[in-house]
Amino acid sequence: VQLQASGGGLVQPGGSLRLSCAASGTISSIRIMGWYHQAPGKERELVAIIFISGGSTQIADSVKGRFTISRDNAKSTVYLQMNSLQPEDTAVYYCNFQSLARNYWGKGTLVTVSS
Repeated sequence: VQLQASGGGLVQPGGSLRLSCAASGTISSIRIMGWYHQAPGKERELVAIIFISGGSTQIADSVKGRFTISRDNAKSTVYLQMNSLQPEDTAVYYCNFQSLARNYWGKGTLVTVSS
């Protein structure tokens, strides 16, 4: 099973992007879906996660109020709506699914915020 992220690209400051991540097959017992990002020269950091049971979310302070995470359980897909993008949001964004058995990572999609 692989995770395929899409939706990255080049956007001007203040713009928006929507990232999507879907599993290529069936993953049983997914507990958490999430997004992380890694800027050049920095470590990978959590952006947002959503709990499958109940739908509660955790959002990093740096993007709170600008980014929203959502999911479609039936499609095993997680989304990240990113608004009011700033140059400091430039990074490779990775999706992550956590099941009872293991942790799954997508290959990443590049988001570049620049004028």
